[in-house]
Amino acid sequence: MTQLSVNVNKIATLRNSRGGSIPNVLKLSEIILDSGAHGITVHPRSDERHITKQDVFELKEFLESYNEKITKLGISKKEYNIEGEPSERFLELVLEAKPDQATLVPVKPGEITSDHGFDFRDPNTFMTLKPIVEAFRKEGIRVSLFMETDFTFYNQVTLLGAERIELYTGPFANAFDADVQKGIQIFESYKQAAIEANKLGLGVNAGHDLDTKNLQVFAKLPFLAEVSIGHRLMAQSLVDGLGNTVQEYLKVLSQGNES
Repeated sequence: MTQLSVNVNKIATLRNSRGGSIPNVLKLSEIILDSGAHGITVHPRSDERHITKQDVFELKEFLESYNEKITKLGISKKEYNIEGEPSERFLELVLEAKPDQATLVPVKPGEITSDHGFDFRDPNTFMTLKPIVEAFRKEGIRVSLFMETDFTFYNQVTLLGAERIELYTGPFANAFDADVQKGIQIFESYKQAAIEANKLGLGVNAGHDLDTKNLQVFAKLPFLAEVSIGHRLMAQSLVDGLGNTVQEYLKVLSQGNES
C-alpha cells in the first residue's frame, strides 16, 4: 500500500499566528498516527514561519517514544520525513535530527510554498546537492529529491546516490481542479515519469495539493511508494475532523492500489 506521510506545517502555522502552544503539534501528530498515517513530514524553513527548530527535535523525541510503544505491539514504525533546501543550515539540522528520510527541495526567496522541482540543466545543481546527499547517506538517512515529470535528468538523481524522487504534483492538481479530464490527461506524464524512475531503481514519492478527489486518479500511479500531504488534508480536517480525514485519505489510497 502507498504510505501516507502527513505534513504538519499548517498546524504550526496556526499555532504561530497566536503564539503559545495551541494547537499542539505533538498532540495532533499523535492523532494523525493513531488514525493510521504512516509518518510525519515537516518542512522547517529558515524563517521558522511554521515549523521551528524546536519542533523538529520535539517531534524526533515524540516519534522515538511512539515507535517504541507500537513496535512492542507488533505495529510497523512510523517514519519521520524532513524537507528542506540544500543548504548548510538544513544539512546540520538533518544530521542532528537523523530522520528516516530527508527530502531536498529547491527553495526560492520569498516563495509561499514549494512550486518547482530541481533543474539539472544548471550544472551547479548537481555540485550543490552532491556533498549533502553523500552526508545524509553516510548517516543512513534515505534521500529523496523534489522533481518534475521531465525524466531526462533522473539519471542525475541516481548518480548523486539519492534513493527516491518526490514528484511535484502541483501542475496535476491545478489541472484537475480546473477540469477533471485535463487532470487525467496530465496524469499520463506522471505515469511515464514514475515508470522511467523505476527503471533507474528510484523509488517514487509524490506531493503538493493532493486531496481525496484527485487522489482517486493519482493513487493509481505505478510504483507510488509514498505521498506527503499537508495543506489540503488540514483544510478538509477543519470540516470532517482530523482522524476521519486521515482515514479517508488512507481509504482512497488503498483503492488506488487495488486497481
